[in-house]
Amino acid sequence: MKNAKGKGAVKVSKEALKPVDDRKVGKRKASSKPDKGSAPKAKKEKKAKKDPNKPKRPPSAFFVFLEEFRKTFKAENPNVKAVSAVGKAGGEKWKSLSSAEKAPYEAKAAKRKAEYEKLMKAYDKKQASSADDDESDKSKSEVNDEDDEASAEDHQEEEEEDEEEDEEDEDDD
Repeated sequence: MKNAKGKGAVKVSKEALKPVDDRKVGKRKASSKPDKGSAPKAKKEKKAKKDPNKPKRPPSAFFVFLEEFRKTFKAENPNVKAVSAVGKAGGEKWKSLSSAEKAPYEAKAAKRKAEYEKLMKAYDKKQASSADDDESDKSKSEVNDEDDEASAEDHQEEEEEDEEEDEEDEDDD
């Protein structure tokens, strides 16, 4: 008992210190099932680049209201610089408005939405026609790479033909 330190020290045998194959005992390991929320990092998908020509989505009735409210709020509170303060005040005001008071903003939002839908139809037609005009879905760099390969092959064939002609000329001599 000379090795025991403290009052309740327990003597542990070497067998108890050996690693155990049982998964419940020992160090914790990561679960074998991947979590639903986490996607495998190896399969990262690249986001498609946004088209700068695509029309922007129209604002909702609240944001149409907020455009006007922001002007009045800045006039009444010139010292307040925080965007969050304007948003909170605008949200409170929007909630307190009756449906009759919200109607003009909803009408403006509906008008902007109709314009947006027209622009999107025109944009979609333009995209469809440009997709038909393209040689294929390959990017320009891929097409250029193929052109480079083809020209390299042509150049190689020309060199081989020249060598064959040279060999024939040597044979004739």
